[in-house]
Amino acid sequence: MTKSDDLKPVAFTQPVYPRFAGKWVMVTGAGTGFGAALAQRAAAEGANVVVHYNTSETGAKRTAEFVRASGGQAKIVRADLRSWEEIKAMTDDVWEFTGGLDALVNNVGDIATDQMSWRDIKEDVVDRVLAVDIKGTMLMVHENGERMLAQGRGAIVNIASTVVVKGSPRAPQYAAGKYGIIGITKSYAAAFAPTVRVNAFGPGFMETESTLTREDWNNGRRERVLSQTPMGRIPPPEELAAAALWLATEDTSHMTGNFIMCDGGYSMIGA
Repeated sequence: MTKSDDLKPVAFTQPVYPRFAGKWVMVTGAGTGFGAALAQRAAAEGANVVVHYNTSETGAKRTAEFVRASGGQAKIVRADLRSWEEIKAMTDDVWEFTGGLDALVNNVGDIATDQMSWRDIKEDVVDRVLAVDIKGTMLMVHENGERMLAQGRGAIVNIASTVVVKGSPRAPQYAAGKYGIIGITKSYAAAFAPTVRVNAFGPGFMETESTLTREDWNNGRRERVLSQTPMGRIPPPEELAAAALWLATEDTSHMTGNFIMCDGGYSMIGA
């Protein structure tokens, strides 16, 4: 891998295996945070990667650079996932370019970062979160899953959250959106079986750029989360990427409609 001031090797915790050698993997929201880690991990495992972004163009270009430095092909695409028309146009472009996706990871989600309490709810923020988390995820599954059915193979991983276990007194609309993803996952898993598998992955708290700059995170929230996490630490997104991508590999060929969590035990009952 080449090195530059803008491109540093990613310190993946787990060993890297060629689980996606020669395959096309698309990751939404791959310009920053967990999405970037997912795309980089897929590339490290041999994948060609479609890097989607909406506003983080600089980050998407950085992710694509990593993919190419890892030896894979990269295609950058932009779309606002609240728009079905933009999703359709992007999907047509992606499938024409790649010749077919092997895996889609729906990572994009709006967590209402600036909202610190349920008392601060605003209608436009509720609409935005639900449009991104539920509508956007559903339509991405719909459009790409239909094409995967036609090609005779494919795996879809929807990124949910452990918030579906504990809820979110800070942002109830975020919890509602992630609950919706579970329903979308199970519905399309039944509709697409046995040709296309659809599963959901629930990461716990990760120290991403957005988390580290949150007001509540820097005013006691981090310490509270740590005290309630049996594993005793909050990992970087790179540590969770391999587990999420596992759901898109042949190792999970008999798994569909499932929701698995990777949160250090945070949502464990009685923890």
